[in-house]
Order: sequence, then C-alpha cells, then structure tokens
Amino acid sequence: MILSGVEIKKRIGDDIKINPYSEKQLNPNSYNLRLHNELLVYDNEVLDMKKPNTASKLIIPEDGLMLETGKLYLGRTLEYTETNNLVPMLEGRSSIGRLGLFIHITAGFGDVGFSGFWTLEMLCVQPIKIYPNVEICQIFYHTIEGEYTSYEGGKYQKNSGIQASMLYKDFEKEN
Repeated sequence: MILSGVEIKKRIGDDIKINPYSEKQLNPNSYNLRLHNELLVYDNEVLDMKKPNTASKLIIPEDGLMLETGKLYLGRTLEYTETNNLVPMLEGRSSIGRLGLFIHITAGFGDVGFSGFWTLEMLCVQPIKIYPNVEICQIFYHTIEGEYTSYEGGKYQKNSGIQASMLYKDFEKEN
C-alpha cells in the first residue's frame, strides 16, 4: 500500500526523515522534493559501462538555465532523505512532465534503508529553462511485506551529492 500524506507526516522523524522538511511540500499521498542548484554533465559523448565516466559540474543560476535536448543532465534533490521499514519511490511531478522534462529515466525505485540525496536523470524533449529550488519530483512510500534486509551499503548509500554512474564497479566485482 502507498502511504497517505497524513501517514507520511505521522512517520516523519521515525521511519521517514526528510531534511529540510516543510509541510507545504506534503501532498495527499506524496511529498515534493526540490531541485538543488548543481548539475553534472558527462564530458564524453560516448560512455563506457566498464569504466568511470568523467563529468563536469554546472550551476543553475537563480535566473535559470536552458537545458538542451538529447543531453543527459544529472541533478539531485535539495532534500536528504532516509527511509526505514518502507520502500521509497520517486516520480516526476505531472506539471514538470507536461513541459517535456523527464526527471528520472529508470531510477525511481529506492531500497528499504536508503539514506541520501536522490540523483535525478534529467532529459528534455525540447529546450526548457529550469530553476534551482523548484519542486521537481515527488517521493512516495510503499509498505513492505515479509522479512527483508535493509540496504546498508552499496555504491550510492549515504551520498553527499550528485553521483554519476558507478556501474563499472559491478564489472570489477566479477574479476
């Protein structure tokens, strides 16, 4: 089941931690997360799964930044979240999607026990001007049934900012 906004509010500080938290961002069954002012863009046009891919930082000025079509931008949420005993899920806001901006291409599913900022995989279908601090996506929470192992470690746990792909580490484990 998906938690209601009332239930999300009840669990803040316990199963759900959102920092900073503002009740103004609470919805009937989700919580809006904002866009930080930093983005990463990969330096090379061709990316290699087996190698680290370098990326450069962009800052979104207060007066906005124009995103180009066909280019992947990695962003992050302004809010740091921690979720216990629930499965966190991330979706773009419908108002953002109606402008043709995809917020996460494949990574909307979180693990029980995830702590960190959410890296956003942003792609637009036509040029769009974006701004820092805009409520860009929403987090919602599913209950989990049965025994589970909480996400303790991994490539992205307890991150401190935007994270480029670390898929190459999976190949290193094979060797």
